[in-house]
Amino acid sequence: MGRPTERPAPPAGQRSGARQAASPGTNELGDFLRTRRDAVTPADVGLTAWGDRRVPGLRREELAQLAGISVNYYTRLEQGQSVNAGDSIVESLARALRLDDDEQAHLFALARPAPARRRRAAPAERPSTGAVRLLDSMPDVPALLLGRRNDILAWNPLGHALLASHLDVAAPSAPAGRPNQMRLLFLDPHTRELYRRWDDEAALAVASLRYTAVQHHDDRALAELIGELSMHSPEFARLWARHDVRQCSSGTKHLHHPVVGDLQLDFEALHLPDTHGQRLLTHTAARGSGSESALRLLARGLAV
Repeated sequence: MGRPTERPAPPAGQRSGARQAASPGTNELGDFLRTRRDAVTPADVGLTAWGDRRVPGLRREELAQLAGISVNYYTRLEQGQSVNAGDSIVESLARALRLDDDEQAHLFALARPAPARRRRAAPAERPSTGAVRLLDSMPDVPALLLGRRNDILAWNPLGHALLASHLDVAAPSAPAGRPNQMRLLFLDPHTRELYRRWDDEAALAVASLRYTAVQHHDDRALAELIGELSMHSPEFARLWARHDVRQCSSGTKHLHHPVVGDLQLDFEALHLPDTHGQRLLTHTAARGSGSESALRLLARGLAV
């Protein structure tokens, strides 16, 4: 197979504007490439490490060799001096870095930035009418409707009782004061105590948020949320700097509820079409498990 085609770098006057299109004031592509390069050792890819190494993972020249591109071209990519890399370049880098599907999709989004647009103040999200009806139709399943910025747009009574009983049940109905799942996770002590494996939950939430942030890089409110969390939560800032990405669609949550105790629940994040990123988050317990009994006890408490 021949070397992937390298696109020539645009004139200097055009480079800065194109770079800003991906993420104003930052070099998201370069940062992502560096963190992924640091995570792969020579032994991982069958290379022999020689001499003193001042980098934790692959050197630039080693990655360029594995991807079949020149060191100069890769350096320009990492430094944000070359944009709109061809598909073959991105695919070769993804293979060399051993990226998973989510990471590869993220790399494509960074390497192919959308045209620069001014970050705009988007109107408050309106919950999907059909999704709200769906929430109301399953009283035995704790569920939330989340917007793309992780604002809680709606919840059913059991979802509220499980995840946010210390908040007003009507809070999602007021756009200006809606709870935000990321703020709760990092800044609210009650929510922090709810998750028995808070570190895992936080890492997954940040990886999912970074994936979303690149898809909606012109969303001012989303950028402000990331800035707020970076300022007020050192843990968020540390996780954000790792540049991990993942679409969070299913998994298991380990909770300790103040009323019914420990639960292990499977979650599904159902992305809704034509809603600009809204998703339905449901929680279910294995049939016959103690967690199922705990959910039933919690639901009976709502009926009292």
